[in-house]
Amino acid sequence: MLQLDKVSIRYESKTVVQQVSWHLESGEIGCLLGNSGSGKTSILKAIAGFKSISEGRVVIRQNTVSSAQQLLAPEKRKVGMMFQDLALFPHLNVAQNITFGLQKQDKARQRQRMHELLELVGLHGRENDMIHQLSGGQQQRVALARALAPRPDLLLLDEPFSSLDKDLREHLGQQVRNILKQENTTALLVTHDHAEAFTMADQIAVLSHGQLKQTGSPYQVYHQPNSQEIADFLGVADYLPVKLVDEALITPIAEFSKSSLSNRWQKGDKAQLLVRPDDVIHDDQSQLQAKVIRRYFKGAQFLFELDCQGYRLHCYASAHHNHLPGDVVGIRFDMQHCILFPEA
Repeated sequence: MLQLDKVSIRYESKTVVQQVSWHLESGEIGCLLGNSGSGKTSILKAIAGFKSISEGRVVIRQNTVSSAQQLLAPEKRKVGMMFQDLALFPHLNVAQNITFGLQKQDKARQRQRMHELLELVGLHGRENDMIHQLSGGQQQRVALARALAPRPDLLLLDEPFSSLDKDLREHLGQQVRNILKQENTTALLVTHDHAEAFTMADQIAVLSHGQLKQTGSPYQVYHQPNSQEIADFLGVADYLPVKLVDEALITPIAEFSKSSLSNRWQKGDKAQLLVRPDDVIHDDQSQLQAKVIRRYFKGAQFLFELDCQGYRLHCYASAHHNHLPGDVVGIRFDMQHCILFPEA
């Protein structure tokens, strides 16, 4: 459906995107994930036709829509766009906003599509409401319905939830994903929030300083990061110094099997072992103990920051375990993914 083939983008003399290649299959939801200045928004604008590219190709449905020599107009790409500021028309009601891009269709078809989408986004019966009468989350759903109304080949979402609070972002992200899947819409989301990317995307492309650093499913990029930079960006990450000895990984506080390691690591190598909070299990029966340094209440669970023999670790535990800073707790490891990085 969507292919980026060695795409580079320049602003004046500065290259902001360098040789990015990636693709999305029909019906997939992709995400360009990166911090400010990573190049993700420039790529989105290039796909939409708002920005030219200096090298490579942008291909939609096997048709080249952008190259160094070609720039197909945005309105001819059959691409929908959901903007960061929503861009809803305040002087039009919900129905008029949704059908705005359907003016070439007869009124009966417009009404039919409008009612289909209102049902889909959970706003049945609100077609006559004005935009100011809706909550922020409801306005987001109207914007999504308007973008989906013409049945675009590809839907682009430019940080659409950035103005909402964290809980509403997560809830709405789940809703939007379900809606896109029901419509079988191929979509591409741009965000700096890895939690939002994990909630919505089938495939993630992680960008940094205009370069594509890693691609894969949310599970793959989180549990199999190919660099310490990616590991740190995608969530809480701690590290233990490790030495490879025979069939074991020896750290100052525990030993682990090296059966899951790649062949590039050899006996005697020294490295850093990535430890995620889900690798550390709260277990009061364990002989391995750690001191609680800080705790972060997450509702159903705590995230504990621990000191274990001078090394920092993080651990999730049920909120029933109401440990305070200074308390000593038992922990054990459940290392399903032993990821090593070269020693700094």
